[in-house]
Amino acid sequence: MKKILYLLIILFFTSFNSFVQAQKYDWKTMKPDQRKVIIQNMSPRERKTVLQEFRENMMVSSLAVPQNTQSDFKTLYSEYQEKQNSIKSKFKSGGDYENMSDEEAKKQLNESFEVGQQLLDNRKIYAEKFLKVIKPQQVLQMYHTEGKMRNKIIEKKQDEPQDPSSQRRRP
Repeated sequence: MKKILYLLIILFFTSFNSFVQAQKYDWKTMKPDQRKVIIQNMSPRERKTVLQEFRENMMVSSLAVPQNTQSDFKTLYSEYQEKQNSIKSKFKSGGDYENMSDEEAKKQLNESFEVGQQLLDNRKIYAEKFLKVIKPQQVLQMYHTEGKMRNKIIEKKQDEPQDPSSQRRRP
């Protein structure tokens, strides 16, 4: 009886381990189409987690964050990203600019300036926090890398045909 129970436990852990390993993907060796299919089949929560991990790992790698501060950096970077996204979500673009009244357009323009200022203020706050974990040169490089990533995403979106009503505009 003990042998059967022991074998069942081993079988369970072996199966569970195989399942967990199957959930881990080697993104570097995959073709873009393969990555796209896997990502499309994920739940929104899974996609968000994968993207967050990708950003964090890319930043750690490109900034050469020392091993002993990587965990602190990733936590802080995640917090920073959440705060930036929270601020960006406040801006709701009207989109149909030709049919806006002058007053509506001015109001939206001022709102975009306010959100832009909040984003800048947040970057300043987090720059000080990042300086406790990484060097000033790395903070500069991090913001520069973010800009490059944003530009690549914008370029990719412009290359793909999309439904114009589904586009989300940010300040």
